Amino acid sequence: MHTLSLSPHSRRIAGILLLSLVGVEFGGLFMARVVTGGVPTTEFQQSFFRAGHAHAGMLVTLGLVGLLMADAARLHGRVGILARTGIPAAAILMPAGFFFSAMGSGVTGPNGLIVLLFLGGASLAAGVVTLGIGLLRGRSPAKPVEAPPAARDSLVT
Repeated sequence: MHTLSLSPHSRRIAGILLLSLVGVEFGGLFMARVVTGGVPTTEFQQSFFRAGHAHAGMLVTLGLVGLLMADAARLHGRVGILARTGIPAAAILMPAGFFFSAMGSGVTGPNGLIVLLFLGGASLAAGVVTLGIGLLRGRSPAKPVEAPPAARDSLVT
C-alpha cells in the first residue's frame, strides 16, 4: 500500500492555496452581484471579471494537483521550487490581471495592469513545462518506509 505524503514545501503551499479559496468564494459572491445587476459594469468588465474568477478557481485546483505531481517526481532545488510555485503564482497573477485591468467606472478596455495577466501566463508556462519535464525525466519512485515492528505495534490500539 502506498501512502500519500507531501513534502514540507508542498504542504505549506497547499495550505495557502486552500485558504485562498475563501477569496475565490468572495469573488463568486461579487460575480453574482455583477450578473444580477447589483454592480453596474460594462460588457468588457463583465467578461474580464468572469474570466478572472474562472481562472482563479481553475488555477488553484491545478496548483494543488501540481504539488502532488512535483512530490511524485521528487523534484528538488530550483527545479522543485519552480515546479511547485509556477502554477500557484499564476493563480494570483492571472486573475489579478483580469480584475485590476478592468476596475473603475464605465471601463471599456484594459489598463496597464493587464501586464499581470501576461506575467501570470509566463509563470504558468514555466511551472507546467518544468513539472512536465520533471515528470518525464523523474527518478524512480521511492520505496515506502515502514515503521519498525515495535513502533508499528505501539500505534495499534
